[in-house]
Amino acid sequence: MLLKKTNIEEKLKRLKKKETREDDILNEVKSILEDDAKIEDRILKTLDNGKSYGGNNFEFDLLESKNIYHIDQIKKICIDYRLRFLDSKYFKGKLPYEAITKIKHIEKQHNTELKGFKIIAPSKMFKLENADDPLLFAPIGNGYFYLIHKWGNDLNPFRKLLMWPYKNFGNLIFTTFLVSIFATALFPEGVFSNKPNSSQAGMIFFFMFKSIAAMVIYYGFAAGKNFNHAIWDSKYYNA
Repeated sequence: MLLKKTNIEEKLKRLKKKETREDDILNEVKSILEDDAKIEDRILKTLDNGKSYGGNNFEFDLLESKNIYHIDQIKKICIDYRLRFLDSKYFKGKLPYEAITKIKHIEKQHNTELKGFKIIAPSKMFKLENADDPLLFAPIGNGYFYLIHKWGNDLNPFRKLLMWPYKNFGNLIFTTFLVSIFATALFPEGVFSNKPNSSQAGMIFFFMFKSIAAMVIYYGFAAGKNFNHAIWDSKYYNA
């Protein structure tokens, strides 16, 4: 007589039925899900309403050094790429569920509730008060921040170059100077004289420089723009 093969799934079902009632299992799972939902709700409220916070109680040995950044490093990147580093409550984009999951994992791992979340992103992704690649951070303390999650698309590879003129006043003047030279070179010869000369070229350049500089200044004041070093941590639209 051949012995019947053992069905592990059936054995498992019988053991579960013997040791636990189905209602108890459902109630326990329901309780776990409700607790998890409460944790997510608390995290979302912290992200939506959170303010700057001195530092969280991280377990030092559990931190990954690759995710630790100093405020000076964050500031330099924000200035180079014209980004903002603001409290999470100003962020108007949608946080991915993966970010919430990572926060829950870190909180459980470090046995703490994280506060003071901050985000690096372009100005358009924040709800700024009137006066493309977000990164979510939590403060560690002493000017250090822990990178929790990055989402969205990467920045345009030319963004640093395109934002270079707005880095400071010197860069803006130099860019205006170069654009004026280019505009002068495109200006048709013989408009003012049949015999172009250096003095005529100088006059055209001076006219171009004044015109372009006037447009830059007008646009800057009209739109309330400022240089990168002045806005990287400002919550105001026209900072």
